[in-house]
Amino acid sequence: MQGLAALLFPAMLMLFALGMEKVQTRIERSTETVSGDQVEEILQAAQSQASPLDDVSPTLDELRSRRAG
Repeated sequence: MQGLAALLFPAMLMLFALGMEKVQTRIERSTETVSGDQVEEILQAAQSQASPLDDVSPTLDELRSRRAG
């Protein structure tokens, strides 16, 4: 059984490496289609949106005042 594992491990490792190479190639091809301007636009849009945590503080204060009173 150990001999079979010793024979199959290098083959499985090679198949895994080839599969990862294909994945890497696809990722590299897909990132070439995105320009730097598009990335900047997405980042600016994300920064302009308000954080959901901005509205939490007043809500928590109201909840605490209800529990206290």
